[in-house]
Amino acid sequence: MADRTGVLVLNHISASGLARLPGDRYRVGKDVHDPVAIVLRSADLHGTEVPASVRAIARAGAGTNNIPVVKMSERGVPVFNAPGANANAVKELVLAGMLIAARRLAPALAFVHALDPASPDLDQAVEEGKKAFAGYELGGQTLGIVGLGKIGCLVADTAIKLGMTVLGYDPDITVDAAWSLPSQVKRAASVNEVLKNAQFVTLHVPLLEATRHLVNEGNIGLMKPGSVLLNFSRDGVVDDSAALDALADGPLDSYVCDFPSAALHRHPKVVALPHLGASTREAEENCAVMVVDQLRDYLEHGNVANAVNFPNVSMARESAWRIAIANANVPNMLGQISTAMANAGLNIHNMVNKSRGEMAYTLVDVDSPVAPEVLSAIAGIHGVLAVRYLPAPG
Repeated sequence: MADRTGVLVLNHISASGLARLPGDRYRVGKDVHDPVAIVLRSADLHGTEVPASVRAIARAGAGTNNIPVVKMSERGVPVFNAPGANANAVKELVLAGMLIAARRLAPALAFVHALDPASPDLDQAVEEGKKAFAGYELGGQTLGIVGLGKIGCLVADTAIKLGMTVLGYDPDITVDAAWSLPSQVKRAASVNEVLKNAQFVTLHVPLLEATRHLVNEGNIGLMKPGSVLLNFSRDGVVDDSAALDALADGPLDSYVCDFPSAALHRHPKVVALPHLGASTREAEENCAVMVVDQLRDYLEHGNVANAVNFPNVSMARESAWRIAIANANVPNMLGQISTAMANAGLNIHNMVNKSRGEMAYTLVDVDSPVAPEVLSAIAGIHGVLAVRYLPAPG
């Protein structure tokens, strides 16, 4: 049992997910020393020394802003996430946000909360007060969606079923997302086109330099009078100061987001929720199961799925002896790796190599056991970032 693989858990992770790491092979917990992998949700690894023993990091959620991805890439460490596992939970919260804004539920609840239940005029006060909270229905309204990944597609489908017109924009839409997108979605050519033409605008993009303040002082004024902006994506995608200006004397009627801040606190036209996007039992379980399965497949077989910094690579086992190599995407790397194996008398049974940007990843199955000095020779090749020897489990 002493040679079990150590997995450090930094947040509460669904037990059904962690249970997929069998106890006879893995030591899993919050006090694991020299871990081979880290599983986390919101724990911030920036400014923290990630142990040299770590070979993979798994985030039970979609965003990885709390992980130093660039530094991990330099070490040949993949960072896994769980895209789409929380999509239904976020979709339902977006729908709730639209209803909160359209039916003016937040101020209505505040009004009822302030009533004196002992007053003999309670019924009269309710009848007179409710006039201030008259809203409108979602059917017939136009919803603009920026970002048409799994969440955006689900939101679009739900909105169409509610009788809304949907306008979508995503310059980087994947083939899978395009197939999932309802045919009724109208295509926009830019973020600005969405802002100009939609009564509701919802954002579903990662926080990158290209998306920081995607909605800002320069374009928020394009929105329709009385419009609603929803941000269940990432804090920073919307410029809070621009949103506040648009609420004060611009077109924006409501701003609904999942990211409270000092600037937004208690603003009468802001509904700020405490990061509830993925906070359902189902989403937490889905994320944990998905990311732990990916992590285990990588640790035992070297396969990569849904790593934000590695290409997706999968190869069926055809040999008991496998080598996994992460390296810089430079010319002649495969030639040098093959030469090192040939010099050691190893016959390559099967090989797959893929790249993603500056990162490349190679899996090699060979027909005989691999000596430590062969692994050292491969690790010594300029540009090789990490080498792992993966004999078949059991």
